[in-house]
Amino acid sequence: MQEFQSQLERILSLSSIRLQEPMKAHTTFRIGGPADYYVSPRDEKELMGVCSLCRHAEVPYSLLGNGSNLLVSDEGYRGVMITLDAWDEVRIQETTVTAGAGILLSKLAKKIAEASLTGFEFAAGIPGSLGGALVMNAGAYGSEMREIVTGAKVMTREGEIRELSGAELELGYRTSCIPAKDYIVLEGTFELQHGEAEAIYRRMEELSMQRKSKQPLEYPSAGSTFKRPSGYFAGKLIEDAGLRGFCIGGAQVSEKHCGFVINRGGASAADVMNLCKEVQHRVEEQFGVVLEMEVKRLGSM
Repeated sequence: MQEFQSQLERILSLSSIRLQEPMKAHTTFRIGGPADYYVSPRDEKELMGVCSLCRHAEVPYSLLGNGSNLLVSDEGYRGVMITLDAWDEVRIQETTVTAGAGILLSKLAKKIAEASLTGFEFAAGIPGSLGGALVMNAGAYGSEMREIVTGAKVMTREGEIRELSGAELELGYRTSCIPAKDYIVLEGTFELQHGEAEAIYRRMEELSMQRKSKQPLEYPSAGSTFKRPSGYFAGKLIEDAGLRGFCIGGAQVSEKHCGFVINRGGASAADVMNLCKEVQHRVEEQFGVVLEMEVKRLGSM
């Protein structure tokens, strides 16, 4: 791996490379062992160079946003974790907003509110980056990214830069074409509407209060742990299965909202996975419904 590291250092500055970086510091679960390499490319050329090097050296790589929908194994990630934190530029022209994939949704929502544009309020409290939100068509309170997205700039596996329309992103319930086609989101574009700043801020505050009252924000988690099964609500099924507060190690089904698995303190990735498997087993056994995990997993579990 020394030769790989040397090649990596020819692409990126030393300040953009960290070795054996603990992933618990970069996930909202606060769980995860070290990634072999944690890198921060500053532009498309550096990103293209890192991805090309990884492919030719047959070293796995993965994109990291805010780590808010991610569980990394206790052994860590044997590969290169790529973060686009620095890609946070925002351009606003009339009602059109274009932003870099690395910007946090909360930060983007504030900039949009400052411009007195409405339509993005639902995303203000989602603890993720724009890139991750487009990958999974993030949504909350009855709204989704697909309702406002008009396009995205992506990089293909071969390093080609493409501009995709909203329709070409194939945004569905917590899904898009991006993972299947192995695209990397570079930026997204939205069409919003003019509004009154006071009303926009008031709506964002209302949604924030709702989130705080209903979700276990006081504990580390990865948000909703399971996808919503057709015709059901995952949290209700879990509660009806008698699993409110159910624990394995430091992982627990939230007593506040059964759709969340939380880190009560010192939880391992193994604790979380064992708890999730037990929840899936009991719900299927009692109700015949198969719960699918919404949280992405990396590493051996």
